[in-house]
Amino acid sequence: MSTRRLKRSIIITATITSLLISPGCAIVTVPYQIIAGTVGVTVWILETTYDITVGTVVAVYTIGEFTFEVVTAPADWDLMNDDIESIDGLPVKEAIRQGRVKNSPYVVKGKRYTPMSVKRAATYRENGIASWYGEETLKQADGHMTANGEAFNPKALSAAHKYLPLPTNVKITNLDNGQWIIARVNDRGPFPSIHNKHSGKRIIDVSEAGARKLGFYKKGTARVRVETYQMED
Repeated sequence: MSTRRLKRSIIITATITSLLISPGCAIVTVPYQIIAGTVGVTVWILETTYDITVGTVVAVYTIGEFTFEVVTAPADWDLMNDDIESIDGLPVKEAIRQGRVKNSPYVVKGKRYTPMSVKRAATYRENGIASWYGEETLKQADGHMTANGEAFNPKALSAAHKYLPLPTNVKITNLDNGQWIIARVNDRGPFPSIHNKHSGKRIIDVSEAGARKLGFYKKGTARVRVETYQMED
């Protein structure tokens, strides 16, 4: 695949506009409404240069100091969590293709999970244990797909949650050191594993980058507060 290097200015205001680019299509902008949260958004102009791989769709947006680049994964990539058996009664990738993922019920190892509504998610706040995931992808050449069809990037600030709508932006605060980030929840988990049946009690999994910024990369887990800062289309 070839790549195109583009430079764009994106104005970030109370309504954030993401830049979507699709091969053979014109540039389109999609507005996102910010649901009330606890993190202020600074109005500024983001000047960014990035590579676009032909065959993908890229969205770029910023919340305060945090910039997010969203890339759809190729359909043949493996899922990050292959224990997800179905979403909304459909095979996972078919549900993703039909756009039936956001807060649809899903099944993992025979157990049905029902995500919360967008309205309820708008005021979500919870304290609990966070862990980080995706270590196995750091040395692999091929990519992996999250539960909403995005390309997983261990170097980006992303997260997995069992019940929040996909995607949702959250503020995650390490209660032991006060460090915090904004992360994009675009995957499902954490779930009980064969190695640790208690891992399903954790409230969120973050990427490697998230764990490093929150200061618990080496420790593996941390006490955190997770609160919604959602952008919904």
